[in-house]
Amino acid sequence: MPRQGRVVLPNWPHHIIQRGHNKQRVFRAEEDYRYYLQTLSEWKVTLGCEVYAYCLMTNHVHLIVNPGPKAAHLALLMKRVAGRQTRYVNARARRTGTLWESRYKSSPIETEAYLLACGRYVELNPVRAGMVERPEQYPWSSYRVRAGRDAWGWLDRDPCYEGLGRTAHERAARYRQWVREAIPEGEWEQIRQAIQRGQLTGDDRFVQTVARRVGRRIEFRGRGRPKKDEK
Repeated sequence: MPRQGRVVLPNWPHHIIQRGHNKQRVFRAEEDYRYYLQTLSEWKVTLGCEVYAYCLMTNHVHLIVNPGPKAAHLALLMKRVAGRQTRYVNARARRTGTLWESRYKSSPIETEAYLLACGRYVELNPVRAGMVERPEQYPWSSYRVRAGRDAWGWLDRDPCYEGLGRTAHERAARYRQWVREAIPEGEWEQIRQAIQRGQLTGDDRFVQTVARRVGRRIEFRGRGRPKKDEK
């Protein structure tokens, strides 16, 4: 069965995951993490993309990226960052060959319902993996910036994060509190399945809206967002 084509929307946030080839490590030293973030910060400006959240794990990366007005810039951003990181790692290790899986996975995010939830999912990766007890203990994610612990620098503020408060202090405090709250039942599984299958992160209505926008049928498997009173 042919693989369903990737759905990429201009001016829209996308959850992205890219893994190391054969699940190999892609980050072995602090310099590797720093180099990746430096490249990401440079190319997102060059291409007019926005990066809302990230988490660099040892053998994969999670990003939330808005490609801006040109949808094709999402793929170009990933190509430039991955290629530059491969050349850097190969030169340091005196090796050749690929570093990443050939195809990254991406999922457009239903903004109002899921954008903050996807950011939380991304930034809690090290906690779920048992690497740290609290997200602020992990240095290679966007959590410390969004929680008001570090300066913003090159990271962009998404509209849902901006809506958390009128001041930077208020937004950071509310975000810290929100991340500490209990995760609604089914939320993590919904996000995980969407990105693993390369589907949309949202409910049936969002899928239908995007299908009309892109002019083709979009396959959707899995449950919708749990209702507020669902236990």
